[in-house]
Amino acid sequence: MKKIFNSLYWRLAATFLLLLAIIGCAYVFITVDTVKMYFQEKNQRLHADLAKHVVTEVKPTYINGNVDEASMDMIMHSMMAINPSIEVYLLNTDGEILNYVAPYKKVKLEKVQMAPVLRFIDTDGQEFIKGDDPRNPGIQKEFSAAPLLEEDQLIGYVYVVLASEEYDVAAQDLIGDYIMRLGGKTMLITLLTTLLLGLVIFWFITRYLKQIIEVVKRFRDGNLQERIPVKSSGELKILALTFNDMAEKILNNIEQIKATENLRRELVANVSHDLRTPISIIHGYVETMLMKEDSISNEDRVLYLNTILESTERLKKLVADLFELSKLEAKEVQPQKEPFFITELIQDISHKHKLMAKERNITIVPVIDNNTPMVHADVSLIERVLQNLIDNAIKFSDSGGIITIETHKFDNDVEVKITDTGKGIAEEDIPYVFDRYFNFSKSIVGSQDKASEVSKTSSGLGLAIVKKILEIHNATINLSSRLNKGSSFSFRLPMHQSA
Repeated sequence: MKKIFNSLYWRLAATFLLLLAIIGCAYVFITVDTVKMYFQEKNQRLHADLAKHVVTEVKPTYINGNVDEASMDMIMHSMMAINPSIEVYLLNTDGEILNYVAPYKKVKLEKVQMAPVLRFIDTDGQEFIKGDDPRNPGIQKEFSAAPLLEEDQLIGYVYVVLASEEYDVAAQDLIGDYIMRLGGKTMLITLLTTLLLGLVIFWFITRYLKQIIEVVKRFRDGNLQERIPVKSSGELKILALTFNDMAEKILNNIEQIKATENLRRELVANVSHDLRTPISIIHGYVETMLMKEDSISNEDRVLYLNTILESTERLKKLVADLFELSKLEAKEVQPQKEPFFITELIQDISHKHKLMAKERNITIVPVIDNNTPMVHADVSLIERVLQNLIDNAIKFSDSGGIITIETHKFDNDVEVKITDTGKGIAEEDIPYVFDRYFNFSKSIVGSQDKASEVSKTSSGLGLAIVKKILEIHNATINLSSRLNKGSSFSFRLPMHQSA
């Protein structure tokens, strides 16, 4: 039973039934009051001329300024015979009651208000007006009134109450019975009919709501593909659409979390592998030096120490690159943009890399246009981009290779393009080049020594860092490459707009 009354359907039904009962009772009482007013107005309209007839047919006579009792008795007998429900009063010009014909002589007022009487006479009884009831002070009743004239002089008024106290008692009994009959029949039929129709309507409304609840429960229980069918309008349609949008976002977030988790696992595995290699080398050579402390030659000792140094440098670079990439991905790095000449930065970086390139018999050729305008970017971050791209080009170029660095002006941008004559990248690997720990050695065709060299000197994070730096500059890195022909990386920066 408690579960039933906790149901939205039955709570709506109970509320609807209560509202119907209140409205039904209000309707009955308003109807009864309206009917009562109708009969009062009809009674006054039908008997509006009654006071005139009294004055005309049975005009009271005056003896020495006082009403003749004999004439009043004649009026009483005549009027009571015609209509026993009325009361006749004789008023002076101020409204004081001079005499009356009323059952049981229960008159409590000595004077009636004249304003309603005068208004009734002025409108000739065509307006519904109530006046004082001399037998019930404070009660207003329908009446008829007419002036009394003696030789064209106004001497008073005939004031006829059209509903006596006995008439009211009978009317109240009838009204009570009418209420019972109206409430017992009409209200019962109306309430039952409306209630049945309301229950059917509520069932149709709550049926869709129950369907929504079932979908939400299944979604909560793990069925993430559940969606609410949109087949309604108004608030329920908005609810369904909102839930479906929320479900899609949750599903997408879960997929992103899964992808991030897979990336994290791959990252941990790659970092563990890359850290393990230099640490193993360092550990191995240190252990060898300790074991052969007395027998190792100076040449071997120097060789071992240089190998340890190279491994520590590689380890240091790997940690630094990983830390830098992590900050970029966490959006902890905000570019400090300023105007600078990109051509001067290219000249400086080319000069720094010339010694490394010369050792590998590689030529760096800056193709600089002196009319290249200033760009608006973070100079230190763009320097990092150029360093990584040139390092990458040197690593993948054979002896005798050429690296070209060019600048071009496009509308409001300046393009920087770095081209090498290296081995190139396999077409199927191009979409993954900027991913974390992409293994370039798998894309290198030809010398296994070159692949080994790249694997030892590269952290695998350089191009991923380049991509992230350009992303926070709202720029993109483009790559075109052909096997055995070389690769070309390019990006654009916005020109500085002077104020």
